[in-house]
Amino acid sequence: MGTADSSLIMLSIPESFESERLLIRAPHWGDGLAVNEAVKESIEELRPWMPWANKVPTVEESEASIRRSRLEFLERTDLRLLLFRKETGELIGSSGLHRIDWQSRKFEIGYWVHSSFARQGYITEAVDAITKYAIQELQANRIEIRCDSRNVQSARIAERSGFTLEGTLRNDKCDVTGTLRHTMIFAKVRGVEYGRE
Repeated sequence: MGTADSSLIMLSIPESFESERLLIRAPHWGDGLAVNEAVKESIEELRPWMPWANKVPTVEESEASIRRSRLEFLERTDLRLLLFRKETGELIGSSGLHRIDWQSRKFEIGYWVHSSFARQGYITEAVDAITKYAIQELQANRIEIRCDSRNVQSARIAERSGFTLEGTLRNDKCDVTGTLRHTMIFAKVRGVEYGRE
């Protein structure tokens, strides 16, 4: 976890896959402009939940973030995934598999959506496809979704995707304003929600 090692770099992992309406793929150099525009147009909705959304990034900052994500994907230390509408090629959001523990095959799905595409089922569709990808391609034993207990939309996505609420960590983290918040932990576990023991 964290530092790349040669065994992880040698893992053969597909860099793109599709759901009904989405192309889901690893970041490429040059994706920073599309990400920047999506963040800029969605900043007010993102700001309460995403620590990185306290200010609008420059295009250069967004591109630097994409390039770091590309390197992390290749090192297998973090698997950021961008979400594009197949029909138009528009970026509708970002997701991925984070806080990876390769030994136990544990992954956490994170996500955010461009405001123009919110409440159209895109993120639920992406979470379902990414969950299948984690199970089939990465042999996931545990997949988590964590969110601020006040982030009702995020919690609904986890519930709609069949994740089980395992518990709420009280006063677990500080939110973007520095106020203590509770963290809800949803999970799917091999042998319970999918696969065999």
